[in-house]
Amino acid sequence: MSLTVAVQMDPVEKIRIAGDTTFALMLEAVRRGHRLLYYTPDRLSMRGRDVFAEASPIEVRDIEGDHFSLGTPEIVDLSGVDVVLLRQDPPFDLAYITSTHLLEQLQPKVLVVNDPASVRNAPEKLFVMNYPELMPPTLITRSKGAIEAFRAEHGEVVMKPLHGHGGASVFKVGLQDPNFGSLFDLFSVTFREPWVVQRFLPAVVKGDKRIVLIDGVAAGAINRVPAENDIRSNMVRGGAAAATEFTPREREICETIGPELKRRGLLLVGIDVIDGYLTEINVTSPTGIRAIKKTGGPDLAVAVWDAIEAKKRAAAA
Repeated sequence: MSLTVAVQMDPVEKIRIAGDTTFALMLEAVRRGHRLLYYTPDRLSMRGRDVFAEASPIEVRDIEGDHFSLGTPEIVDLSGVDVVLLRQDPPFDLAYITSTHLLEQLQPKVLVVNDPASVRNAPEKLFVMNYPELMPPTLITRSKGAIEAFRAEHGEVVMKPLHGHGGASVFKVGLQDPNFGSLFDLFSVTFREPWVVQRFLPAVVKGDKRIVLIDGVAAGAINRVPAENDIRSNMVRGGAAAATEFTPREREICETIGPELKRRGLLLVGIDVIDGYLTEINVTSPTGIRAIKKTGGPDLAVAVWDAIEAKKRAAAA
């Protein structure tokens, strides 16, 4: 099966290929003989019901500093491609939301991964709130009084912006923390949306596990260990990747949320688990595939494309 695949992503010249999941997916697509087209979100357009992009044929190779070549850009009617990979990174802002509305017009003829309506309707730090029994105590709010009451109940907490990403603006706040007032003021003027306030999990020093689910099934995992004197385990913030295995609790989490992910068309999802607690469900542009492979785990790019091709065969039958 040979497919034409359009990849909506961040500027390809700026990615760090050693850890980039989108790049891993592109390499595997090429290995399978699929044709790749590349465009950034600002090149996406709609006229009437027609959705098109100023896209370029792209060749990719796993060579740092020489990882791509672009062909001549052309206006591509995206209804004529087989698959669109929706892979630009957050922030999950109005520009991102608008792109999901445009890509939604392509369905069901074109398979968009992940389903754009489901991406729009499953903000990563809100969708997870559907599973409070799997989570640490968590509050979504802008209310200072609500935060103070939550801190009085749970002690140390973590505060982060609701639509933040990559570990940016994540703070640990103590029960008697003289910085809380200033931090509240800073958040108030910086972020218009509510914030996430979550009971601090001390076991984060042992790692924040990223588990990748493919079509609702747990497929691989990596343990991300924070750098010394940091609570953030994101590898872009200095976290170190380590091989890991699933615990019974983690399998329970995946089996609980997996059917709903599959139902929503969220084919590639990365969840974050600390000490047996689910903290986030990442659906916009989840990462971890290359790190899992480098630490001895499976090549999940293969599993992703197996799932995509199976869906295309089923749709054609």
